[in-house]
Amino acid sequence: MVQKSATRASPPAPAEEPPKHEVALEDLAGVGATTADKLREAGYTDLMELATASPGDVAEAAEIGAAAAQKIIAEARRLADVGSFENGTVLLERRKKLGRISASSSALDELLGGGIETMAITEFAGEFGTGKTQIAHQVAVNVQLPVGQGGLAGETVYIDTESTFRPERVVDMAKATGLEPGPALEKIHIARAYNSNHQMLLVQKAQELARTRPIRLIVVDSLTAHFRSEYMGRGELAPRQQLLNKHLHELLKFGDTYNAAILVTNQVSSRPDILFGDPTRPIGGNIVAHAATYRVYLRKSKPPKRIARLIDSPNLPEGEAVFSLTADGIRE
Repeated sequence: MVQKSATRASPPAPAEEPPKHEVALEDLAGVGATTADKLREAGYTDLMELATASPGDVAEAAEIGAAAAQKIIAEARRLADVGSFENGTVLLERRKKLGRISASSSALDELLGGGIETMAITEFAGEFGTGKTQIAHQVAVNVQLPVGQGGLAGETVYIDTESTFRPERVVDMAKATGLEPGPALEKIHIARAYNSNHQMLLVQKAQELARTRPIRLIVVDSLTAHFRSEYMGRGELAPRQQLLNKHLHELLKFGDTYNAAILVTNQVSSRPDILFGDPTRPIGGNIVAHAATYRVYLRKSKPPKRIARLIDSPNLPEGEAVFSLTADGIRE
């Protein structure tokens, strides 16, 4: 039986601020006022974003030569201390600062090592009705909770590619979690992506929003729908995979810059050559397989139960968890 919170949650603790780089673009060698304005218009307003950009993109955005762009990027990397080596102890201490968002199921959280991790891409793949969008809604609510209660006291950017976002579900989940529905909805910033280019553009818009709002989660529901419908046939496979790869790296870059979690849902396709076992596999091939940090495959069980299987992780063993889809959201 689902138990609702009897008391209101305590005031959210301040979210951990991502590192800021306050050096103005005009202070970089080779960047004048005009070039700086062009870079800002193209979305390069943070030093880290410029330091991790490619020379070709910067050259096109600022309308300068590739050599000049390379010098600007090199200066940004020097000031942002990008590219230097560090030992494992330093990296271990940094990973202790990672945040995790509860999925409202202890079994599912345990499967993922404590919840949806920041600075990582977590993919939920499965057939229709397996709970992918429900998990996305639940995590978008839970990220607003205080750190000690399974959240990050943050907000969400929700990129909806298939018109599946339902504010009514957020209302139900917020009430069951102990949050006020109105403020909970205001902290979820939804955008409908109408094609793959628009979907990629929305990640850039999310970067602009994150400079003024505590965005700690990006949801893309679903990741591959537009790419799959727009690039059909073997002749379109290579350009599709290249764009998808770029999109995934932009998402991961956002997560690294703002210490945010990236949750993507993915469709599956059937493999007629498989005679035994599950004949479906997630869309996106090796591009998605390599880019996603954690890959979770969902399948139906006896209602309202669903089974989540962790099929890939850099540090966690494969395993399964059982959770339920209820009126209040994801539960045991």
